[in-house]
Amino acid sequence: MITEIIEIIIIIILISINGFLTMAELAIISSRKHKLLKLEQEGYKGARISIELLEDSTDFLSAVQIGITVSNIIIGVFGGATLAAPLSAYLQPYIPNSYTVSYVLIIILSTYFTLIVGEIAPKQIAINNPEKIAIKFAKEMKLLSKISAPIVKVLSDSTKILLKIIGQDKIKKHEVTEEEINLLIEEGIEEGNIEEDEKAIIERVFRLDAQKVDMIMTPRNEIVWLDLEDSDEENKAKIIESKRSIFPVATEELDNFIGVVQAKDILSSLFNDEKLELKKVIKTPLVVPDNLLSMELLNKFKANEHYVHMVLVVDEFGTVLGLITLNDLLEGIVGDIPGIDELDDPKITQLKDGSWLIDGRITIDVFKDMFDIDEELPNEEEDNFSTIAGFILGYLEKIPTQGETFQWDKYYFEILGMDGSQIDKILIKIVEPIKQTKDD
Repeated sequence: MITEIIEIIIIIILISINGFLTMAELAIISSRKHKLLKLEQEGYKGARISIELLEDSTDFLSAVQIGITVSNIIIGVFGGATLAAPLSAYLQPYIPNSYTVSYVLIIILSTYFTLIVGEIAPKQIAINNPEKIAIKFAKEMKLLSKISAPIVKVLSDSTKILLKIIGQDKIKKHEVTEEEINLLIEEGIEEGNIEEDEKAIIERVFRLDAQKVDMIMTPRNEIVWLDLEDSDEENKAKIIESKRSIFPVATEELDNFIGVVQAKDILSSLFNDEKLELKKVIKTPLVVPDNLLSMELLNKFKANEHYVHMVLVVDEFGTVLGLITLNDLLEGIVGDIPGIDELDDPKITQLKDGSWLIDGRITIDVFKDMFDIDEELPNEEEDNFSTIAGFILGYLEKIPTQGETFQWDKYYFEILGMDGSQIDKILIKIVEPIKQTKDD
């Protein structure tokens, strides 16, 4: 009887070892490196060992697999061969074929407890808090790797040979993608660790890194600029009416730009009862090509020591296409900031019937966000348009007239206002999607 109790205790210990190895293995493999680095900075010694095991996991995984395999073999030997005999002797007076029944019963019980205690429960514990468990048992795992090093060496070399034979010997380094980061953000929102506003800012940063500067610039036809050929009174009137803080300065036409002036410098001259001389307060702006990425422009602003925070956007022929201020970039990251060029911002208004009244200058990214559109719009890549007005021009392949309507997918468009050849106001309604495409 004592022998059987000892054997049962041994089985319990082996199952527990199995569970410990399974939990530690999954915890280390499931740990995120950036979290382990943070724990290391906080003074957790096991974090560095966990990172080392995570970065070079071959020997560690082999050692764990050896331990699990050996414990399972011993459990099988003790469970099936040893405990079946005494149980059979106990059941023999009551049932026929008692040994076979006992053997099957022992296997079922040992398998059940091995699965629950040695596999399922430890894995669930490891998944719930991988980093904390990893640093707690990292030393033990490293010690196990050293003890089993000779056997691990044989297994590792054999594994490498097999992988080379099947063409899988090259280790691919996992790179964190933008999609994975977005999934982590969504997970953080669900868990309450990330706010919706924080998510929006992160998404705008990614967007800024992919979009060209023409997506955020003020177009040429809306630039308020000062002409050196005009009288002081005319330029003063422009400054007062526009309510802007910085102005390009040119001679006769905008493409002959000389620089920019800031309203504060002009006011300083006026307050000192000095004559308005624009040439004295002109500063040199940054000039960038229209194919520059917005994030690269932000870096130029950061590195800029001698220029004002305004850039002129030009094409390959030097023609001015638009201008961008630092505030435009800032709003591209944090969203609209009330009070900053507010009177000139494109407007979006939702009407009582659920339709939308929008400005033709609304960018395509904003339009897609409004209606949760994930796919590209028709001819978006070919036409390279940046605003909803550009999309309409490309889709209709002409300049529309006021009151003209059309439907794309489930969106009904009506041109409510035109400013010359420029699309000013658009009404958008969501209706039943059309069955045929435009090409049909």
